[in-house]
Amino acid sequence: MPTRRVCTNPGLMHHETRHPVQTPVAIVAARRTPIGTAGHGLAELTAADLAAATLSAVAKDLAELGVTGNPSEVVLGNCMGPGGNLARVAALQAGLPATVPGVTVDRQCGSGLAAVDVAAALLTNRSADGSPVLAGGVESVSTAPWRFWPPVGGAEPERYQRAPFAPVELGDPEMGEAADLVAQEAGMSRERQDAYAARSHARAVAAMMSGAFDAELVPVGDLTVDERPRPRFTVDRLARLKPAFRPGGTVTAGNSCGISDGSAVVGLIGEIQRQQLRLPGLRILATSTAGVDPQRPGLGIVPAVRDALARAGLCLSDIDVIEFNEAFAGQVLACADQLQIDGERICRQGGALALGHPWGASGAVLLVRLFSQLVRAGSGRHGLAAIAVGGGQGGAMVVQSCP
Repeated sequence: MPTRRVCTNPGLMHHETRHPVQTPVAIVAARRTPIGTAGHGLAELTAADLAAATLSAVAKDLAELGVTGNPSEVVLGNCMGPGGNLARVAALQAGLPATVPGVTVDRQCGSGLAAVDVAAALLTNRSADGSPVLAGGVESVSTAPWRFWPPVGGAEPERYQRAPFAPVELGDPEMGEAADLVAQEAGMSRERQDAYAARSHARAVAAMMSGAFDAELVPVGDLTVDERPRPRFTVDRLARLKPAFRPGGTVTAGNSCGISDGSAVVGLIGEIQRQQLRLPGLRILATSTAGVDPQRPGLGIVPAVRDALARAGLCLSDIDVIEFNEAFAGQVLACADQLQIDGERICRQGGALALGHPWGASGAVLLVRLFSQLVRAGSGRHGLAAIAVGGGQGGAMVVQSCP
């Protein structure tokens, strides 16, 4: 029966009667590569190389868990790859049979999370056959091809820097510039942003030293651990950096994420099958995608989180582990303030400010991090993943740990 919930933040539920969504899909395996700084540790590996490594690892994990049969689909998110159907190429490179189809999803920074959402919908329609689905994302900025606009009127070809996030007439700012404006409008001090960024690095370093990441990592090439987290990223050191995007701004290279390479993949099966096999996992309770002003894309997390929680029939006070993609410290804190979340609750083992932001993979990285904390470590029951997207979108997913 539906219940009437009164949340500590009434804006999330409006004190309405909700029918929680019963999603018949669960994540039972989750892996990622170490995240490498663009041009460094993973610089010679293509997007297909990175994705194939994680696909292979998750397929092996599923087999060892007793999940039989080939995947019915591979769904991968990607932003800047070589074109074509990267999911299909990576699936074949991973050694999956030629009978396993693949599809590539592009929701820019939200691609990895969107891919898992698509995979869950596909699996819901096909769950009767018992086949798993592999989903996630990948980005290799280091090997992304250079593209050029064709010459016009005898001019030289012009390098194509990035895809448009929105029509120019609606506003298509660079992400750093937009984040700086969000921080300014939220009254976010430089000191608060630097303190949050320093904390992300400190938490990630502590997690690395404790072995918290070990079980989720798939070493690739010569890289066996995340490359970016550094204990030297202290508040004092970050305070020396100059504004990176606007004169007099507060967003710097230190309180922004790093541009990175990496891949993350999860293995999904039907919830009934998970129960029959008695596998621990994360049941997907609800997902949501929202649109916001394309000139303030970093705020897309806010409506997506509110809607996902409402769909799940939960309040923020019910959530044990929160993983937001830390694109910019000021942007994450502005979202936290609007949602009335204590920033201390977000990314308690460090986030993208420390680990890096491999665009197409980052949404899936959030789910891998939730799996490690809620399933592998048993650190709670409910988890929330959310990411902002260029062009003014946000994605969120609510999961529940099941023994």
